[in-house]
Amino acid sequence: MTAAPAVVVGAGPTGLMLAAELALAEVPVVMLDRLAEPNSAARAFAIHMSSVNMFHQRGLDQFEGAAHFMNYNFGFPGVTAMDSAELPLVVSQRRVEMVLEGRVAELGVDVRYHHEVIGLEQDDDGVTLAVRGPDGEYELRAAFVVGCDGGRSAVRKLAGFEFPGTEATMCGRTGDVEILDEQYQKGIGQPVFPTGLAAIIPHPEEPGMWRATAIEFESERAADDVPITVDEFRAAFERITGIDLKIGKYGWFTRFGNATRLAEKYRKGRILLAGDAAHIHFPSAGQGLNTGMQDAMNLGWKLAAVIRGWGSDALLDSYHDERHPIGREACTLPQVQLSLIHPPQLAAPLREFIGSLVKFGSVQRFIIERTTGLGIRYPMAYGGEPAPEHRLLGTRAPDYVLKTAAGTTSVAAILRDGRGLLLDLSEAEALPDDLSGWSDRLNVVAAGPLAGPDARTVLIRPDGYVAYVDVDGTGEKGLRAALTTWFGQPHPSSAVPAEEVAAL
Repeated sequence: MTAAPAVVVGAGPTGLMLAAELALAEVPVVMLDRLAEPNSAARAFAIHMSSVNMFHQRGLDQFEGAAHFMNYNFGFPGVTAMDSAELPLVVSQRRVEMVLEGRVAELGVDVRYHHEVIGLEQDDDGVTLAVRGPDGEYELRAAFVVGCDGGRSAVRKLAGFEFPGTEATMCGRTGDVEILDEQYQKGIGQPVFPTGLAAIIPHPEEPGMWRATAIEFESERAADDVPITVDEFRAAFERITGIDLKIGKYGWFTRFGNATRLAEKYRKGRILLAGDAAHIHFPSAGQGLNTGMQDAMNLGWKLAAVIRGWGSDALLDSYHDERHPIGREACTLPQVQLSLIHPPQLAAPLREFIGSLVKFGSVQRFIIERTTGLGIRYPMAYGGEPAPEHRLLGTRAPDYVLKTAAGTTSVAAILRDGRGLLLDLSEAEALPDDLSGWSDRLNVVAAGPLAGPDARTVLIRPDGYVAYVDVDGTGEKGLRAALTTWFGQPHPSSAVPAEEVAAL
């Protein structure tokens, strides 16, 4: 029986991000995927700026030149942000996956395509997986297993996670096609029809191709094992729009629905869920793609800390505590948007009213922040008491330029190694000199005072979120509470050396 400290099931964006984060923390990872090779389809076309910031904090800035969306539709009233820099980038899911595939290859992750999980058993010391690969079946032992294997997650089902929610009442079909009717190459105008939704948009990364979508209200999806054909798509498109769409060459097609489900727990002992394995919903502007990757960023360093020996069980539980509310919102917001569309005769007045509201800048900003993760603020409390309030607390740290004795750097540059960051901005008043107990997991950087944070000390977690802010230099007790909460006890001996992690 082979063994690994961590097994990630599913090599989509969520699984790739998680595997990269674990490997960055020097935790050996085996990643399994039932597909024979990476999926070449570009399922989504939006990467939120919260995810762009996340990639920047790991030095994965490979989206240069990508355009921002001109507007951001919320249930089809156009929502235009006050600052276009807040709008998502037009980047395909496949391009995101390629960036992450390069990352896991660089970090030496053991990626096994065409390996399907067919059994799973957990005990106090780990998890035993039954895996079917090209050469037959075998067992794989892991200290922890994370299911990142999509909405039909085998890990979730085999482990018995509760996954309550609602069934689909719509059937959507989408794919990449060549549109021969010139009159429709610029779209079909209003996308809402009495019996469904339809749209045609130019493919942003394949010149001469279009992404065409047809969603039928009150329609059942075919069984998963029934392949979708171009004729099925054309028939559905015509039923909705009355347009007999002429299609030349075509590529990927898929079906989807509006089933909405959220796992009751993201953790069950040594088994965890992330991404679509934990939450499914109607697809809406890349929300699933981005929420999943940010699940992985939140979980990665915490799981690595537990495997390395300095992270507590409570630290691992904080993954559910922080991300479950985000998953609930990711499920709720598409439902809200659908209520602006269906049923059409009831939704039209509501859509008109909401459309008038989104003309206000404050409403636009509220929607953008809620739907793209820019407004995330994790609660921070220590010793049963909330941390002292500060506008940065619980939010993603801005990428401040830092002037240090070693030269000029930035917050994002320091976070690239996957460790935490303690910023000392006090100049005259140094931090306590006994922080060496966290030196294996925390960078302590003294920098010149900054106007932005308005603070003397800022503690930033490995995922980039601000965990503690000391404004006047009197918060040493609070800082120590924050350090032990997120970075464990200050004893180097408590951490497992990287060379010994593989033996776990």
